[in-house]
Amino acid sequence: MLYRYVTSSKVAFVAAALCLLLLAACSSNNAAPAASSPTASESAKLPASESPSAEPEYKTIDTVNGAIQIPLHPKRIVAEEYLGSLIALNVIPVGAPGLTLQNYYFKEALSGVADSGTYGSPSPEVIASLNPDLIIIGNKDQYEALSKIAPTLTVPYGELKNAHEELVFFGKVLGKEKEAEAWLEEYDRRIAEAKAKVDAVIPADASFSIIESTAKSIYVYGDNFGRGGQPVYQALGRKPPAAVAEQIMEKQWAEISPEMIDEYAGDYIVLTANGRTVEDFKNDPVWSSIPAVKNDRLYVWPEERSWYYDPIAVLTQTEELVSWLTKEK
Repeated sequence: MLYRYVTSSKVAFVAAALCLLLLAACSSNNAAPAASSPTASESAKLPASESPSAEPEYKTIDTVNGAIQIPLHPKRIVAEEYLGSLIALNVIPVGAPGLTLQNYYFKEALSGVADSGTYGSPSPEVIASLNPDLIIIGNKDQYEALSKIAPTLTVPYGELKNAHEELVFFGKVLGKEKEAEAWLEEYDRRIAEAKAKVDAVIPADASFSIIESTAKSIYVYGDNFGRGGQPVYQALGRKPPAAVAEQIMEKQWAEISPEMIDEYAGDYIVLTANGRTVEDFKNDPVWSSIPAVKNDRLYVWPEERSWYYDPIAVLTQTEELVSWLTKEK
């Protein structure tokens, strides 16, 4: 074999050379990196979390539950409230309550969104199974349970008064300011056009009532409680009957008796009633004597169309009511 022909001096020389090579390799592998900053091209190749100019992963928002941290760019949102505002900003959540998923005005866009449970009574187990990175709620009492799952943003019902406040707020929260601005620009254009059509045919002093009639109760509503209040009072700028206007707008809703309908009925009535038509109310002994009913100034729609009050619903409802108000005028 070859090693038999190698002299002892050669063996010593080879061994020494091998040791030098090993030392050099170890020195090279263990050397500390240079202390200089990466070049622009090198920095561009770094992951966002390692880039010297990378944004922080979370941002802090002041809420009714105190300051909380939420992801800068959440990817898996569960929207227990404010689903319509997210849709307007082209943000599709991973989950939302079944009732909001049935929204007449955009339910086709939500075919892939999971049902997170009963509206108003969220299930922590169901929501946790959706692996959210942000949860949006309207009831601060739900915060303690849900915030254990993911960062939870509480925006109490009524805190945001109209489409502008909602879109601007969530635009900032989700980093969608430009989308909010563009959507509201189109919203304002269409609302102004709708209002001009109504103002051209309906006297400015004509009063409007927002009422709901169920099998057992009758309710009146203000400008921020659904049933048509947002499109009539906010978008079209109309007013309730003067005698009850302050009460309605302050409390936003009231239950009334059949004997009180005449007191709360305006010149025009937008009425929520399931399974009943205008003709049904004309033939009803309680309603038939109301001037708005007798004069064909009554609009009846089901709760599946009147209940929602998100920006998308309000815009579509406004244009729907304008078609009724300007018909044959």
